[in-house]
Amino acid sequence: MSKLLYTKEHEWIAIDGNEATVGITDFAQSELGDLVFVELPEVGADLSKEDDAVVVESVKAASDVYAPASGTVTAINDRLEGEPALVNAGAEGDGWLFKMTLSDPSELDDALSADDYKKFVEEQG
Repeated sequence: MSKLLYTKEHEWIAIDGNEATVGITDFAQSELGDLVFVELPEVGADLSKEDDAVVVESVKAASDVYAPASGTVTAINDRLEGEPALVNAGAEGDGWLFKMTLSDPSELDDALSADDYKKFVEEQG
Protein backbone atom coordinates (compact mmCIF):
# COMPACT_ATOMS: atom_id res chain seq x y z
CA MET A 1 0.00 0.00 0.00
CA SER A 2 1.29 3.44 -0.83
CA LYS A 3 2.02 6.19 1.68
CA LEU A 4 0.38 9.54 0.95
CA LEU A 5 2.20 12.77 1.84
CA TYR A 6 1.64 16.47 1.12
CA THR A 7 3.82 19.55 0.64
CA LYS A 8 3.25 23.14 1.72
CA GLU A 9 3.23 23.98 -2.02
CA HIS A 10 -0.01 21.93 -2.30
CA GLU A 11 1.35 18.84 -4.04
CA TRP A 12 0.54 15.31 -2.98
CA ILE A 13 2.87 12.37 -3.41
CA ALA A 14 1.89 8.72 -3.11
CA ILE A 15 4.95 6.60 -2.35
CA ASP A 16 5.26 2.88 -2.99
CA GLY A 17 8.85 1.84 -2.33
CA ASN A 18 11.02 4.09 -4.52
CA GLU A 19 8.15 4.80 -6.92
CA ALA A 20 5.94 7.85 -6.46
CA THR A 21 2.89 9.40 -8.09
CA VAL A 22 2.60 13.19 -7.92
CA GLY A 23 -0.33 15.57 -8.29
CA ILE A 24 -1.80 18.75 -6.91
CA THR A 25 -4.18 18.71 -3.98
CA ASP A 26 -7.90 19.21 -4.19
CA PHE A 27 -7.40 22.50 -2.32
CA ALA A 28 -4.92 23.69 -4.99
CA GLN A 29 -7.22 22.86 -7.91
CA SER A 30 -10.15 24.59 -6.22
CA GLU A 31 -8.03 27.73 -5.68
CA LEU A 32 -6.90 27.68 -9.33
CA GLY A 33 -10.35 27.18 -10.81
CA ASP A 34 -11.08 25.38 -14.09
CA LEU A 35 -7.87 24.13 -15.66
CA VAL A 36 -7.53 24.76 -19.39
CA PHE A 37 -3.96 23.53 -19.98
CA VAL A 38 -1.39 21.26 -18.32
CA GLU A 39 2.27 21.14 -19.41
CA LEU A 40 3.81 17.89 -18.16
CA PRO A 41 7.49 16.97 -17.86
CA GLU A 42 9.20 14.65 -20.33
CA VAL A 43 9.43 10.97 -19.43
CA GLY A 44 13.06 10.39 -18.48
CA ALA A 45 13.54 13.92 -17.15
CA ASP A 46 15.67 14.15 -14.01
CA LEU A 47 14.13 16.48 -11.45
CA SER A 48 15.63 17.89 -8.29
CA LYS A 49 13.50 18.63 -5.26
CA GLU A 50 11.61 21.92 -5.74
CA ASP A 51 12.33 22.09 -9.50
CA ASP A 52 9.48 23.37 -11.65
CA ALA A 53 8.00 20.10 -12.89
CA VAL A 54 4.60 20.99 -14.34
CA VAL A 55 2.74 24.12 -15.40
CA VAL A 56 -1.00 24.18 -14.83
CA GLU A 57 -3.02 26.96 -16.41
CA SER A 58 -6.52 27.88 -15.35
CA VAL A 59 -8.97 30.54 -16.38
CA LYS A 60 -7.54 32.58 -13.46
CA ALA A 61 -3.75 32.06 -13.65
CA ALA A 62 -0.81 29.88 -14.58
CA SER A 63 0.96 28.14 -11.73
CA ASP A 64 4.05 25.98 -11.34
CA VAL A 65 3.92 22.57 -9.71
CA TYR A 66 7.19 21.64 -8.02
CA ALA A 67 8.89 18.28 -7.70
CA PRO A 68 8.34 17.18 -4.08
CA ALA A 69 11.57 15.16 -4.22
CA SER A 70 14.44 14.38 -6.58
CA GLY A 71 14.12 11.60 -9.11
CA THR A 72 13.44 10.55 -12.68
CA VAL A 73 10.06 10.91 -14.38
CA THR A 74 8.84 7.44 -15.39
CA ALA A 75 5.33 8.25 -16.65
CA ILE A 76 3.03 11.17 -17.34
CA ASN A 77 -0.75 11.34 -17.34
CA ASP A 78 -1.26 11.71 -21.12
CA ARG A 79 -5.01 12.09 -20.65
CA LEU A 80 -4.45 15.59 -19.23
CA GLU A 81 -3.24 16.93 -22.58
CA GLY A 82 -6.75 16.60 -23.98
CA GLU A 83 -8.67 16.71 -20.69
CA PRO A 84 -7.00 19.12 -18.24
CA ALA A 85 -10.30 19.28 -16.33
CA LEU A 86 -9.55 15.76 -15.01
CA VAL A 87 -7.44 17.56 -12.41
CA ASN A 88 -10.50 19.52 -11.31
CA ALA A 89 -12.69 16.43 -11.25
CA GLY A 90 -10.21 14.25 -9.37
CA ALA A 91 -7.04 16.05 -8.34
CA GLU A 92 -6.07 13.26 -5.97
CA GLY A 93 -7.18 10.46 -8.28
CA ASP A 94 -7.49 10.36 -12.10
CA GLY A 95 -5.99 13.86 -12.25
CA TRP A 96 -2.50 12.75 -11.16
CA LEU A 97 0.30 14.51 -13.05
CA PHE A 98 3.37 12.28 -13.24
CA LYS A 99 5.14 9.28 -11.75
CA MET A 100 8.78 9.18 -10.75
CA THR A 101 11.48 6.98 -9.29
CA LEU A 102 12.79 8.67 -6.15
CA SER A 103 16.56 9.09 -5.93
CA ASP A 104 16.52 10.17 -2.27
CA PRO A 105 13.32 9.29 -0.37
CA SER A 106 14.69 11.01 2.76
CA GLU A 107 13.96 14.33 1.01
CA LEU A 108 10.34 13.69 1.95
CA ASP A 109 11.08 13.62 5.67
CA ASP A 110 9.64 17.14 5.98
CA ALA A 111 6.47 16.33 4.01
CA LEU A 112 3.11 16.56 5.77
CA SER A 113 0.66 13.84 6.71
CA ALA A 114 -2.95 14.24 5.58
CA ASP A 115 -3.95 15.60 9.00
CA ASP A 116 -1.01 18.03 9.12
CA TYR A 117 -1.78 19.23 5.59
CA LYS A 118 -5.44 19.82 6.51
CA LYS A 119 -4.33 21.91 9.52
CA PHE A 120 -1.85 23.81 7.32
CA VAL A 121 -4.59 24.71 4.82
CA GLU A 122 -6.96 25.79 7.59
CA GLU A 123 -4.24 28.05 9.05
CA GLN A 124 -3.74 29.69 5.64
CA GLY A 125 -7.14 31.10 6.10
